[in-house]
Amino acid sequence: MVSRTAVVTITRGRAGHLALQCRGLAADPPDLHVVVGMGERPEPPVVPGCEQVVVVLPDHGGPLPLAAARNRGADEALGAGAEVLVFLDVDCIPGPRAVSRYREAVSAATGPALFCGPVAYLPPPPPEGYPATGLAALAPPHPGRPAPDDGVLLRDDRFELFWSLSFGVSAESWRSWGGFHEGYRGYGAEDTDFALTAAAAGARLYWLGGADAHHQYHPPTRETPARAAEMVHNSHLFRRRHGYWPMRDWLHDLARDGLVDFDPDADVLRLRG
Repeated sequence: MVSRTAVVTITRGRAGHLALQCRGLAADPPDLHVVVGMGERPEPPVVPGCEQVVVVLPDHGGPLPLAAARNRGADEALGAGAEVLVFLDVDCIPGPRAVSRYREAVSAATGPALFCGPVAYLPPPPPEGYPATGLAALAPPHPGRPAPDDGVLLRDDRFELFWSLSFGVSAESWRSWGGFHEGYRGYGAEDTDFALTAAAAGARLYWLGGADAHHQYHPPTRETPARAAEMVHNSHLFRRRHGYWPMRDWLHDLARDGLVDFDPDADVLRLRG
């Protein structure tokens, strides 16, 4: 029996990215595509063979509610009978077997588990845009994460490497540890918190070959000065929950750029100015 599979995507102001993601999903469609707009109503292109649902999460101002939006998308998918949840950031184009590989691996799991596929960061697109096929030739998988061969499962105990831009999980596992902590708002640390919560609940982490995604180019979000306040808030929440500072390299970068004071030995992190 084939497990009912939903892809959950959250978005705001990324219509072009969403269009290319839908083009990629057409090669290997899920049963359901849930698109959550944060303060907007997205209009995803039709994916043949796939039911699509659009959800609007009200905008109450402030940082984007990334954690809450993912949870809202999962709620919608579970309510529609999804047994496999695949989370794919809006700027990610799935590879031609990504959804199937996630479905197969999650369905075969015998206990709580997180599955992450390799992600390649694409260069800026040519004037005519990214091609419909052959994206794998444009960039190798990110060197900071394992990238096993197609169909290979690689177990990993380094839950801090988990990333939320592309992952799969069973409905049962999702329910067992309750989704993302909604105290995180804006950019940073909510995905590591989610992974550590899963680990504490007895989950295993696997890297899944063949569940490839291709990240569309855009300037790094963390380099936007407005993100500094979000990263400070989220880092303090993470520190209270897990006992150490997350994303230290990025916090040191913010300190170098004069945006924050960060001294982990003195347990200091604060915005400047």
